[in-house]
Amino acid sequence: MTKRLVLIAASAIFFIGCNDSKNDCIPSDKIVEYPTDSVIKALNWPKDLTIKGFSGPDVTPDPACMAVAASGEVFVGVDMMGSLGKEEGKGAIIRLVDCNHDGIMDAHTEFAKLDNPRGILPIGNQVFVLHTTFSDAPKEEDSVAVDASEKENSDSVPADETLSEPLKIADNMDLVVFEDTDQDGIADSPPEVLIKNISNTKYLRDRGTDHATNGIQMGIDGWIYIAVGDFGFHNATGRDGTKLTQLGGGILRIRPDGSDMEVYTHGLRNIYDVAINPFMDIFTRGNTNDGGGWNIRFIHQIQSAEYGYPVLFKHFTEEIIPALVDVGGGSGTGALFMNDDRWPEKYNNVPMMADWGRNQLYIHRVTKDGPSFKQEEEQFIQLPQITDVDVDASGIMYLSAWDGAGYSGNPERGYVVRVTPNDFSYEPFVDVKQASLDKLVELLAAGNAKSRLSAQYELLQRNDSNSASKVLELAQDENQSLEVRAAAVFTYAQLAGSSGIEELVKLTNNEDLQRYALRALADNKDWSEKVPLEPFYSGIQSSAPEVKATAIIGLGRLGNKAASEQLLSIEVPDSFVAPEINTEGPHATPNSEIVFPHLAVKALVALNAVDAIIDALGTEQEDLALWAMRYMHNPKVVQALIEAHNKSNDKGFKKKVMNTLARIYHKEAPYDTSWWWSTRPDTHGPYYKTVEWEQSPVIRSFLMDQFKVLGGAEKDYFTALNSKYRLGIDAFGELKMEAPKEDMPIVDFEKIKNKKGQIGESSIEDVMLALGKIKGDAAKGAELFNSQGCVACHSLKTDEVMKGPFMGQVGSIMNKEQIAESILKPNASISQGFSTVQISTKGGENYVGFVTSESADDLTIRNIVGTATDLKKSDIAERKELETSMMPSGLANSLSFEEMASLVTFLSEQK
Repeated sequence: MTKRLVLIAASAIFFIGCNDSKNDCIPSDKIVEYPTDSVIKALNWPKDLTIKGFSGPDVTPDPACMAVAASGEVFVGVDMMGSLGKEEGKGAIIRLVDCNHDGIMDAHTEFAKLDNPRGILPIGNQVFVLHTTFSDAPKEEDSVAVDASEKENSDSVPADETLSEPLKIADNMDLVVFEDTDQDGIADSPPEVLIKNISNTKYLRDRGTDHATNGIQMGIDGWIYIAVGDFGFHNATGRDGTKLTQLGGGILRIRPDGSDMEVYTHGLRNIYDVAINPFMDIFTRGNTNDGGGWNIRFIHQIQSAEYGYPVLFKHFTEEIIPALVDVGGGSGTGALFMNDDRWPEKYNNVPMMADWGRNQLYIHRVTKDGPSFKQEEEQFIQLPQITDVDVDASGIMYLSAWDGAGYSGNPERGYVVRVTPNDFSYEPFVDVKQASLDKLVELLAAGNAKSRLSAQYELLQRNDSNSASKVLELAQDENQSLEVRAAAVFTYAQLAGSSGIEELVKLTNNEDLQRYALRALADNKDWSEKVPLEPFYSGIQSSAPEVKATAIIGLGRLGNKAASEQLLSIEVPDSFVAPEINTEGPHATPNSEIVFPHLAVKALVALNAVDAIIDALGTEQEDLALWAMRYMHNPKVVQALIEAHNKSNDKGFKKKVMNTLARIYHKEAPYDTSWWWSTRPDTHGPYYKTVEWEQSPVIRSFLMDQFKVLGGAEKDYFTALNSKYRLGIDAFGELKMEAPKEDMPIVDFEKIKNKKGQIGESSIEDVMLALGKIKGDAAKGAELFNSQGCVACHSLKTDEVMKGPFMGQVGSIMNKEQIAESILKPNASISQGFSTVQISTKGGENYVGFVTSESADDLTIRNIVGTATDLKKSDIAERKELETSMMPSGLANSLSFEEMASLVTFLSEQK
């Protein structure tokens, strides 16, 4: 196979009709080669795939996201601002078309102009986009001054004319939908807003979009699923008026008409996208927190579940669902669940996960493990800083590559490639707008997910009175695949609405369809009062783990407290054990047996089943009841726990009660997005920013009374309780964690950078050429890491003092060339989360450095020579991020080419 990515020049121009007869196809006559030949030689592509270039940076620079319509049009989110840029007007959605389906991009249009596109979903005549919005700066910032010296020297500027222009600043992020009814590749009009303000205004302005809200995907259940980074959001407002606030990351979902917005899962760091299989299993691959214990992790996202970042995963691991695996450093980006029977079996029915840092599209081979999965990761397709992956209804895959455009974008980098199996034969996709009802139902039975979703969406848009019955027949057809029957169940539920409840209940009696019918019955809370509980009770008794999990989730959604008894019957396994004080639990080791009770607790809390949970104390169900009480800040719960404690003679039970009361002593402070926990937050838990509530004095008094009664015999217990929950009760004492030893020499950076060796006397281009030819010595590089002052600002091991950007995984995130560039040009690619911060205190002191740790009340700032200063946030008058790196240029000036190669080799081996 030819691995050269070339958009071949056409020798002639001809016209071929597209889906819309108005549109003519003019084959491209422009040659574009991306990536370069040298990069191609280094890439290890599967031999049974054909990979061809589709667009280069002249058309699609800085592709932050990408999605493909069923009919083959490729929509690329161009973001020349990058994740840390802050200037308006550098983004667009570019639509690419291959009219004659020969693998060459023939035409492109600017579909819409907008900033920071992070998620795209084209379906039918609509294109959903998640992006940053901008607004006018406050009055004092509303003009851009012209440099005085520039005015003085410019003949074109009259002396009495003031040059100014409105200054725009990031406002928030919105989910919008565009229409293109005439299919001319340009949005018809301004978009309709489906969700307003789905991010954090303050930190979008201060930092950029690096931990903001990201990718969007539509499931066959008809919902749009949104990957929310840990900026979270405040008062995100759906089109129907629904308002939500969320501290931290997770998955949000909403109907395509902007209604019924709700949280799907919570406790994630900075996910970029979701992969959804035909059965509504959802998978994510996240981002590392730079040495803070949360590395890249592949997670099965189960509705209503909590995954624990940052305050539960380490020390309250029993309360979360663990990740399926921790794979070390990297940067997860776009995702796709490949479901297309025309692809080779080994590449089909798998989650495919892009990793920008590792320059790799991964396959995670998942196998069932009770109600969840186990996985095996394998490399699939290498691509420099891959950002996204998608497939059209004919089976053509597209990948987008950031290709070293940096954290603030580069108009000369970035491209899109096209991938097909070697024996691929193009199959035209049906024009769903012109298709008959029978044809759409037939398409709903296609062997690929993209066709089924497109057919479903068109059926829902038409809402033909005959559609529901025909789709129900498809669901009942035992000759169809389970993927098709599941799609039919979800489509029927949306078409029939509440009038379909009776038929859906019947479908729960079919073991193959039970899971999907139960989910569909509980999916729309508008009809929940009409849905009987009995099918869900039957589901809880099912021997199929995925059915049981779906039934538990459904009972929590239906809102009927009568289900509490059934939920309380779920057993708590022996693995529900808290980590020892100041130790980490197994937060990235699959634990399928914890899923059922975890979901049952979430359901009980959703039902606010206070009375039933209190009644369970003193019964066989009390362990689950006590678990649920950890999230119930309710006076009745506090009183019931105290009474149960006083009535019991069981010392073990009494300690469980005190533990539960200590857990609810504080609440999480309301989140208004005026603050955020940074890229390496305090992970102690169980709350990040605590506030007391009305029962805190009652709990404190009770615990103090027990301390007085039990005396010195239980002093260690109360000390541990005080430390674990940060109660702040001085009489109990506190366990102190031993901090990593500070053993850091003061480094004279000026002296280092003023020495001139080969590096200091050469251009960066010459240095890069030399490094490409020299094999470095990693052992020598380790010595240079210390002697060149790198150790002052960077740690290599997680048990060392955390300083600036963590180097213990840098080889998983950057290649050698990128590492070398970051050393030679530190301002060109400031590591995300480690911009230089300037802090002024109320006492008049000033500090400049990295914020290396941060809690709700305190932070640590480390200056250029490695000296750390602890500050109270309440003492800070001003805090701002600077545009330049704290790392001085020239620290490698004194090195020879061989020494530089050794330093780069050493760092590249840190994975």
